[in-house]
Amino acid sequence: MRVSTKARMNRMFTNGGCLDVAIDHGVCNEPSFLNGLEDMAAVVDTLIAAKPDAIQMAYGPADLLQSRPEKDKPALVMRIDMGNPYNDRRHRVMWSMLQNHDDPIIGALEMDAACVVVNLFMLPDEPELFRQCVENISKVRAACHRTGMPLMIEPLVMLPNDVRGGYQVDGDADKIVTLVRLASEMGADIIKADPTENPEDFHRVVEAARVPVLVRGGGKDDLKTVLMKSAVLMGQGAKGMVYGRNIYQHDNPRAVVAALMAMIHDGASGEEAWDIYQRA
Repeated sequence: MRVSTKARMNRMFTNGGCLDVAIDHGVCNEPSFLNGLEDMAAVVDTLIAAKPDAIQMAYGPADLLQSRPEKDKPALVMRIDMGNPYNDRRHRVMWSMLQNHDDPIIGALEMDAACVVVNLFMLPDEPELFRQCVENISKVRAACHRTGMPLMIEPLVMLPNDVRGGYQVDGDADKIVTLVRLASEMGADIIKADPTENPEDFHRVVEAARVPVLVRGGGKDDLKTVLMKSAVLMGQGAKGMVYGRNIYQHDNPRAVVAALMAMIHDGASGEEAWDIYQRA
């Protein structure tokens, strides 16, 4: 008998919302992403104490969370693919592949994950990369269906590498909505979406998804700016966030988590979240 998708998703979504702290950046092969993740055991200790709803990790370090005895520890969201679009220089061959092609979610089942996450890259002039992502998702979707594992799809519309380097996010609402709709059509249970350039347009992303949408954080930014923007996105229908560098690269990750959790679960405004952060 399989565990139901709903039962697993309930581990992540408390009162309908979710803060998923992403620390799966080691699979990106980008040195700047690792600042703050040098001691993964310490990072996991800090986050367990901070009590977000979920922590997003790859298979290798997932035992640091799942071996812990706390009954109220965050749910595990497992990254099960990897790719090479994050470096400053464009690679001669761009690729995205599952970490286990033959049985893509076996590690997630072994580690009792609440969800798996896979990329859907849309990069200029990279149709083969896009095809690989679609193939990955198709394979994972079938495995998830057999086992009742929720599937989070991460649609990423990116600018050309020569614009700023490292394939920065293209915030064009039309492009994001179109790719989110594709993720929905492919059977996503959760969608992790980039914010639109104008946050007031994000309701269009939510409407296209028809499943819970969590906002992707991207690069580290001024925290007050992050909180204010996050409040607008929540007002547009987002159910929470998947933030990484804006939490783990901060001097006080626990305080940032407290502010975001208040916004997601208690309806705190951006200003109120900022006050919570400062008090924490």
